[in-house]
Amino acid sequence: MKDVFQLKDMEKIAPKEKGITAMSVKEVLQSLVDDGMVDCERIGTSNYYWAFPSKALHARKRKLGVLESQLSEGSQKHANLQKSIEKAKIGRHETEERTRLAKELSSLREQKEQLKAEVEKYKECDPQVVEEIRQANKVAKEAANRWTDNIFAVKSWAKRKFGFEENKIDKNFGIPEDFDYID
Repeated sequence: MKDVFQLKDMEKIAPKEKGITAMSVKEVLQSLVDDGMVDCERIGTSNYYWAFPSKALHARKRKLGVLESQLSEGSQKHANLQKSIEKAKIGRHETEERTRLAKELSSLREQKEQLKAEVEKYKECDPQVVEEIRQANKVAKEAANRWTDNIFAVKSWAKRKFGFEENKIDKNFGIPEDFDYID
């Protein structure tokens, strides 16, 4: 159609001609506007909607132009890659020496992977790793002693503030009898 419509006009026309329920005309129209298939312009307090066939034709021509340029770029890349492959094949004829060297390379790569796996197996004996574990243990021990300090401070405060006996505090809070600092 080469006409301009308002929403109320579309709500009357769409159910009759296209079978769209009157309640969903606004949503369908908005989705067409969002997709760029229908134009919308607000003039005063009214919204006007239109879609001219020439706009769709121009949009398809632009899209076709973009796709054709992408196709030509892709064809050019393909041709360049084929030339590179041909260049790379020059001087790479299968000879006994080349086959032997390829096997040797494969064997050396396999050996490298085996050695890496073996090094990984003995990693826990690495002096640097052992030192890192010692440092982590030291930090953990300091943190545990800091929390032990905090618990003793809270117990002391509770004894002064509320007059509780130490063994009752330990029992009520699940603190073991042998609770002490870590050496």
